[in-house]
Amino acid sequence: MKNFLLLLVLGTLSFGSPSPAQQVEPNYEESGVPDYSLPDPLRFEAGGQVNHVEDWLERRKELVTLFEKHVYGKSPDWDGELHAETLFENPNFLAGKASRKGVRLHLKRNGREVFFDLLLFYPNTGQPVPAFLGLNFYGNHTLAGDAQVPVTEAWIRNNEAMGSSGNRASEVGRGKRIPNWPYEAIISRGYGLVSLYYGEVDPDFDDGFRNGVHALYPEERRNEASWGSIAGWAWGLSRVMDFLESESWVQPEKVAVLGHSRLGKAALWAGAVDTRFALVISNNSGCGGAALSRRKYGETVARINRSFPHWFAANFNQYNENEAALPIDQHQLLALMAPRPVYVASGVEDRWADPRGEFLSCVAASPVYALFGLQGMPVTAQPPVDEPEMGHIGYHVRSGGHGLLPYDWEQYLDFADLHF
Repeated sequence: MKNFLLLLVLGTLSFGSPSPAQQVEPNYEESGVPDYSLPDPLRFEAGGQVNHVEDWLERRKELVTLFEKHVYGKSPDWDGELHAETLFENPNFLAGKASRKGVRLHLKRNGREVFFDLLLFYPNTGQPVPAFLGLNFYGNHTLAGDAQVPVTEAWIRNNEAMGSSGNRASEVGRGKRIPNWPYEAIISRGYGLVSLYYGEVDPDFDDGFRNGVHALYPEERRNEASWGSIAGWAWGLSRVMDFLESESWVQPEKVAVLGHSRLGKAALWAGAVDTRFALVISNNSGCGGAALSRRKYGETVARINRSFPHWFAANFNQYNENEAALPIDQHQLLALMAPRPVYVASGVEDRWADPRGEFLSCVAASPVYALFGLQGMPVTAQPPVDEPEMGHIGYHVRSGGHGLLPYDWEQYLDFADLHF
């Protein structure tokens, strides 16, 4: 196993030759994956080897700076005021087994203000509990079957099934995302759940960074390494963590940050830059998330940058069709969680997200966990479908496609039980 890990990290494993068609159509064949070498997470940019935990702390700073410059952009430090306003509270939720609360977080800085609404569920144990924190896609009302939770008034993506049109949400979406956020199952396992609509943190369209949390920093002159929307969503998760540290029902040292798809990318970046998140979960995060960029499988750096120019730092465009020139790759992002546990998952039919590339990223991050005397990814061969593997790095590829499903939550709860 050690030899395999060393070969993979040093990039001496060969994975075939590039296909000309790859430049036009997405590549879904392993034979179309180019030869690539992965940068070593345990080697300084100047060439020295990381041999001790103390060395890793310095290497970690170096890697964060590289990801800020080349991929996500550098987010500003928070120097404003945060005020929490309780919108509603139901201490008898689920026939008294739990509480549900709505909280509006007001962020004020230099005369400007943004706010986003949190929806909190937690068991009435009388004792602080661990919790999951995650951004949702269509508003908190989609996690509630009753009108106590208001429909978001923020910009929203149009989706006929969710009842959103004209970039506005509606009652049609009420409760439709409960299966994706199964709060009853989460509560029954002794955990709380905190969710918020990501579009209230930063609207998901190319608005020139004039709205959302970016608007709190009008004096910041944007450059090629300025923060994009993924960094903005991650930054918002950290502000929620600021709030949770003052809440009596939660164990702030046991908060797991979780995200699906683009919000899985945000969860990983939040966990990388904010070590207060004790456990990090990436669900179907793909390119710019857990999947290795150098594989050029499914969604690529060029495709994601051209489709979503506001997600990343402008510098990331240098690597369109040029992934080999990246000074980092996504296994090093996973390694930034060490020694904290991290879980990566996808659906076997979600080839766009490159489940194999996500698994290989887990394997290549494992030597950093070994530095701490911990087992990272327990296996070096991709597990069969619906057979999770859990060390300090967890992984599964489940039946089905792109989605956050009850099966995924079962594994995340088991993983949290294992480490919390």
